[in-house]
Amino acid sequence: MTEMDKLECFLDRAGQLLERLERLLPNPAAGGPDWGAAQAFRWQNGRLRVLQHLHQITLVDLCGIDAQKLRVEQNTRQFVQGRPANNVLLTGSRGTGKSSLVKALLNEYASQGLRVIEVGKDGLGDIPDIVELVANRPERFILYCDDLSFNADEAGYPALKAALDGSLTTLSDNLLIYATSNRRHLMPEFMADNLATRHESEEIHPAESVEEKISLSERFGLWVSFYPFSQEEYLVIVAHWLNYFGLTKEIDEATRQAALQWSIQRGSRSGRVAWQFARDRAGSVLISG
Repeated sequence: MTEMDKLECFLDRAGQLLERLERLLPNPAAGGPDWGAAQAFRWQNGRLRVLQHLHQITLVDLCGIDAQKLRVEQNTRQFVQGRPANNVLLTGSRGTGKSSLVKALLNEYASQGLRVIEVGKDGLGDIPDIVELVANRPERFILYCDDLSFNADEAGYPALKAALDGSLTTLSDNLLIYATSNRRHLMPEFMADNLATRHESEEIHPAESVEEKISLSERFGLWVSFYPFSQEEYLVIVAHWLNYFGLTKEIDEATRQAALQWSIQRGSRSGRVAWQFARDRAGSVLISG
């Protein structure tokens, strides 16, 4: 291969690489998405992608979390109506309805202009770009961060802190942040953090590492905690989903024992486990019928 051939091969490969990079980078000329095409979007590779085939769960379907549902729905209603409202942090046990509540709120208030933008940890640094993109829109946007947790050195951690409260700029009036997490303070907590706590006279002074862990979660104006379900609460949720799939509202003893056995095998009495049991039960009944 001659030097000229090598140069042409190199330029060809470089051109292919540039084309691939251009597809990943945001395109300012393209503007925003088709806002009328969907109710939910995902921020990915510097642009909004329309989400189709959304989960159709409703607020009525969420059993056993009435107090949490009431607080978050009230906050969301205030926001949709243009009144002051808070950023929300939903924390607690897995499968208890944190993410489902956000989905149900979208289904409830989409007709009133509510929209949801899903963003992962790797996209939190782009929050100022998202704010600029939606700032002049008439819709009301929830920036949704699901199953959020950080290590202290992750880039998204300071970006989210700054967006919530700390940056010279602020979120637009038509955007709030709703985040779900299994961790109350969004970061791992270690025994060593508590050992560094100082006692002076009658006062307790948390260590700087503890203060740092709390500093992000406290920037959310509304904290809502979710707890494991009792056995009876779990069975109520099972009954709801069995009815949803067209089976009887009443659970007979055989179904009750099967539902409890299912939860033991899964190691959890969560709403998610109840829904999975009901799907399995409904499917098996349809097959046998």
